[in-house]
Amino acid sequence: MKVIEYKGRIVFKKMSMPHFQRMMRQYYENEACFAFVTQGEYQIRGQTEYFSINPKQGVLGKCTNYFYEDASYDVAQEGEVIGIYLYPEIYQSLFDFDFSRSTHTTRYNLKQVELDKLLEYFRDSINVLLDSPELADDVLIETKLKEFVSLMTKKVSAPSEMDFIASMFKPHFAQFEEVIQHNLYADLTLDELAKLCHMSLSTFKRKFNSIYSEPPKKYITRLKVQKAVELLKQTDMRVSDVVFQTGFESVSSFNRAFKNVLGRTPSEYRKEG
Repeated sequence: MKVIEYKGRIVFKKMSMPHFQRMMRQYYENEACFAFVTQGEYQIRGQTEYFSINPKQGVLGKCTNYFYEDASYDVAQEGEVIGIYLYPEIYQSLFDFDFSRSTHTTRYNLKQVELDKLLEYFRDSINVLLDSPELADDVLIETKLKEFVSLMTKKVSAPSEMDFIASMFKPHFAQFEEVIQHNLYADLTLDELAKLCHMSLSTFKRKFNSIYSEPPKKYITRLKVQKAVELLKQTDMRVSDVVFQTGFESVSSFNRAFKNVLGRTPSEYRKEG
């Protein structure tokens, strides 16, 4: 991992991404990020967002929890990511902004950004600095941070540079039910789903029971099985593909859940149907 710091904060970072299935990016209040992928391909999963990024795309992320997921499926990949970190106190100082004056908000926490030539040049220049940190004095770092804000303000069509930065620290948290429905058929554990909701596991379970009048595992499994039934009825899809589409972690767990709910295995159900 290579980093460049400014005023005691990491502002640029390059890190390798060893093979993984899912990795959480936990952001805290007053820390946002933009990530360039220089090698590999990943899915980004947020509360209601789900999209891919590769060397032609980046992700703009507010200070919320989200996940990187390996998009290579059955092929192990190693990747590399360059991160640009945003902190309000640094940009207030750089631009002499008063963020309290900005009323601009956006209805996303994560945004897929297609790279154009200017963003590619910017990424490459940061890569050079990370490989040669002796070049990165405060003046040059300040110049690159300002350049990033200027580029992104235009890219996301923000009213002004101040509005772009201010909006990055105004998370747009989805309703609890929205998060659940958008991630029903993902192979998320309850703990991972709770993290997307920014809750502890115990708080998440209490909230879930109060809304759905059913424990989360039972409810989610039942709806996954219902979707599997529809797929088995309406398509010639292989059972292994149905498992993937409904978000079960394995064929064995799918068969077990299916039989617990319907009293028959998926193969038996399809034959009888």
